[in-house]
Amino acid sequence: MSPLEPERVIGDLRELDRLTGGPDGARRVCWTDEWSAARDFLRYRLAELELEVSIDPAGNLWAELAGEQDGFVIVGSHVDSVPAGGWLDGALGVFTAVEVLRSRSGGEPPPVGLRLVDWADEEGARFGASLFGSSACAGTLELEAVRDLRDRDGERLEDVVGRYAVDLSRAHESGARLGGARAYLELHIEQGPVLESRGEPAAAVLGTCGVERHTAIFTGQTAHAGATPMRLRRDSFAAAAQAALAIREIGLRHEGGVCTVGGATSEPGVITAVAGRTAMLLDQRHLDAGVLATMLAEAREACAQAARDHGCEAELEHIWSIPPVHFDERLVALARQAVVDAGGKDTAIPSGPLHDAAEMARLIPAAMIFSSSSPPVSHTKEEDTPEADLRVAIEAFGRLVNSTLASAAAGELPARR
Repeated sequence: MSPLEPERVIGDLRELDRLTGGPDGARRVCWTDEWSAARDFLRYRLAELELEVSIDPAGNLWAELAGEQDGFVIVGSHVDSVPAGGWLDGALGVFTAVEVLRSRSGGEPPPVGLRLVDWADEEGARFGASLFGSSACAGTLELEAVRDLRDRDGERLEDVVGRYAVDLSRAHESGARLGGARAYLELHIEQGPVLESRGEPAAAVLGTCGVERHTAIFTGQTAHAGATPMRLRRDSFAAAAQAALAIREIGLRHEGGVCTVGGATSEPGVITAVAGRTAMLLDQRHLDAGVLATMLAEAREACAQAARDHGCEAELEHIWSIPPVHFDERLVALARQAVVDAGGKDTAIPSGPLHDAAEMARLIPAAMIFSSSSPPVSHTKEEDTPEADLRVAIEAFGRLVNSTLASAAAGELPARR
């Protein structure tokens, strides 16, 4: 086994950016020609290693290096991007996984197998259904809920994925690829400011936060802006504004929690009328399920209080939710040590964004490593990470793979049946 060479990973990522990027950012939206071009480049790199590539019923791409013992450790992420996205989001994990296989290709086989995966449509950028490929593999994708989703051009998800040889009714058959899996490991950029603010290049990830998404609807009374005195108004927008500020305080009060009001729309939405109805988008996240439930209860009360103060009514309509997912404690400990050995600090942080690893963690031991993001933004062409930090993260991931393979070979991570 040769050590990972971060420069080769960075070189692959730069070439991918040249092929599918540009001044306006990455153009790797899933189920498009640009995504296919990104996958063609991935196939090219895997062909150099003489590894056979296959596509499962959900559109996920797989390649495998056999090991001395039965079973395998899965490494990977996703090459698809959001429109005008960044050069590292998802792709860092996929091409580091390529380097993991490259470092062991042509030499002694690993103690257990290594299986690379490029998940299809992690971002959900075209149809809004995130984690498509990994949730299909995990068996959690609700086929009827996504079948008739439409893109901005009115095309149905089922029809579009069919052009890429994905029969939606068979997507759950992807789960057969997990038979024999011992663990899942993923490298990703943080996509936020925590590591940059600490001056740390990389960290282990504790898990992915649970998410609660609701629309808070405030109903008051539409009235003439000039004829209605301030104290006699039932102003739904004023109620929403009060609630939004109170909800911000909830996020500040609960350490590790975030509360976001992503937008609000009012009716009738004209300058000469008091808003009779305002719908406000609310997103709340925390790694602790109990704290997340408390945050949601407090948000309900904040909305109710704001409605009472402004003579309005309020209700919360559920949009979507997912419980917190904690990664395997043994693998998190190995990830922390790997980061230290690669030159970082003994740090573990939660992930606010969702990742394919969360779907895998439902079924098999899983762990992640984050590199820093600097500037601390993602889903934008400005996304970046200093190459020195990338080197630490890539080396740490290689060390994590090695220690996980050793644990699997020792019988500490039994193969999934």
